[in-house]
Amino acid sequence: MNPEPIVVMCTVGGRDEAAAIARMLVENRLAACVQAMPIESWYRWDGAVQNDSEVMLHIKTVKSRFAALCEAIEALHSYDVPEILALPVTDVSPRYLDWMRDAVG
Repeated sequence: MNPEPIVVMCTVGGRDEAAAIARMLVENRLAACVQAMPIESWYRWDGAVQNDSEVMLHIKTVKSRFAALCEAIEALHSYDVPEILALPVTDVSPRYLDWMRDAVG
């Protein structure tokens, strides 16, 4: 069976944390690729609306790695409740999919 590709979104508090999590995920073959982008977020926490600069990680992986990926992120993450959202991939080029599966295999 071919592993199903997913993209996982995860926000972190800064570049150093993003780099540590990204490197760990790729080194441990939990992700084929991680991209980090600066963003600004508004959210409700402790009963109040908050606003912070964050770094968004886009993590390319396969669904069978999601549970282990969540556990690994939570071990390094500085937030009490890290955002870890998996999105299905509906279409992908065959060559990229082959590379991604090989990278996490």
